[in-house]
Amino acid sequence: MHCSPHSAEPLPGDRAEPGPATADAFDFDVIIAGCGPTGATLAAELRLHDVRVLVAEKETEPASFARIAGLHIRSLELLAMRGLLDRFLPHGRRRPAAGFFAAIPKPAPKGLDSPYAYLLGIPQAVVERLLEEHATKLGAQVRRGRAVTGFEQDDDGVTVELAGGERLRTRYLVGCDGGRSTVRKLLGVGFPGEPARTETLVGEMEAAVPPEEISATLAGLHAIDRRFWLRPLGAGLYGIAVPAARVGGRGAPPPTLDEFKERLRAVAGSDFGVHSPRRLSRFGDATRLAERYRVGRVLLAGDAAHIHPPIGGQGLNLGVQDAFNLGWKLATQVRGRAPDTLLDTYQAERRPVAEDVLDNTRAQTELLSPGPGPRAVRGLVAELMDFDEVNRHLMEKITATGVRYDLGDGPDLLGRRMPDVGLARGRLYDRLHGGRGLLLDRTGRLTADGWTDRVDRLADPAAALDVPCVLLRPDGHVAWIGDDQQDLNDHLARWFGAPAD
Repeated sequence: MHCSPHSAEPLPGDRAEPGPATADAFDFDVIIAGCGPTGATLAAELRLHDVRVLVAEKETEPASFARIAGLHIRSLELLAMRGLLDRFLPHGRRRPAAGFFAAIPKPAPKGLDSPYAYLLGIPQAVVERLLEEHATKLGAQVRRGRAVTGFEQDDDGVTVELAGGERLRTRYLVGCDGGRSTVRKLLGVGFPGEPARTETLVGEMEAAVPPEEISATLAGLHAIDRRFWLRPLGAGLYGIAVPAARVGGRGAPPPTLDEFKERLRAVAGSDFGVHSPRRLSRFGDATRLAERYRVGRVLLAGDAAHIHPPIGGQGLNLGVQDAFNLGWKLATQVRGRAPDTLLDTYQAERRPVAEDVLDNTRAQTELLSPGPGPRAVRGLVAELMDFDEVNRHLMEKITATGVRYDLGDGPDLLGRRMPDVGLARGRLYDRLHGGRGLLLDRTGRLTADGWTDRVDRLADPAAALDVPCVLLRPDGHVAWIGDDQQDLNDHLARWFGAPAD
């Protein structure tokens, strides 16, 4: 059961929320479908603002596969903003911030403006576990084996049905339930794009052949087909990817070990004696983007809103960054303080970012193709990347450090992420752990009076800024630049609602 999308205005959820006196009419303020990285991050962001959150996850146990995820610069910055990065670093391996775009081996651009200018390779299962632990420590409830199976929305809230028949009442529902999202399908939101044209088999298994023989066999093979790789994961386990012979399509069963061996022999000339698989799966290069990120009181984030090939390692990062953008806005809406258009800025800001990621993965897919035309274009792009400006531009695309939200006319910094600049004491991101806004004032004259329950103020003439003052949103993007109090008040109201009485 579900509420079909409609175009009547205003959408459900555009009105101011009822106050705490009616909170008992709802079991939760927000229910999140899916406890992957996006869902867990969103739950934590909401809990920073005392929003009552339930995460409904269809899987009964946390993920245990050894697949390595890459956390890019912007995701590392966001973790640092919440004081979480030190929890992740011991579990990962730092790698140079280079060679991301279509695996073209170029060094990092000069002078990257971040203390976190590296890639953190870390098992995805560890990422999911740490994010879930963070959310539950903040008070989010996680129920496993309880997928969202249906919902009905009205002007006041959403009635959600979980596996097993339990029905719960919530103000908002967010689908973070992956590329085959049940929430998106029930919502009736289109998911246009291209179906998979190629498919890759991926797995984790042991190999009987000695490591030296594997290295000798692999020499030069990656240059022939860059979709093939074999990487040691430790304890005799290898992560392997090999092009499939054909596209199995959506719903195709996982590959068998025999299929894996056959493709290894066809591509590498040896199956390396692989055995004892831990995980076997397949992925295609399907590329799709949800037509809308919101219908009334139901929203989409992460893979439920966009899917694309994993080239450049952007998928997990894109979803986590969706959650940081949405969390504070949805919390402000739930608390009844949001300006009328605040929640709409989630789609307005994040959908264009996803469009750009889809396009750059399309381009990288072509550059990784083995044909003579793509190889020629790849060589030309590699030459162009010797220019620092080109290399930097492509680096900023992959790492999301170049994202600029359209917040109107103003200096180039407006709408961009604020780097972790030095302060008279410490660094900027240390002041953003609570998920609140921040007025960073080098003049000492401005105030956030009326918004002190939502916005902190730091007067610091020594801050490493070349502008007088900035207003930072909880996601670390610059919402205002200037030195005029009235102009500041207008922007405080725009992003954080009316001042307190």
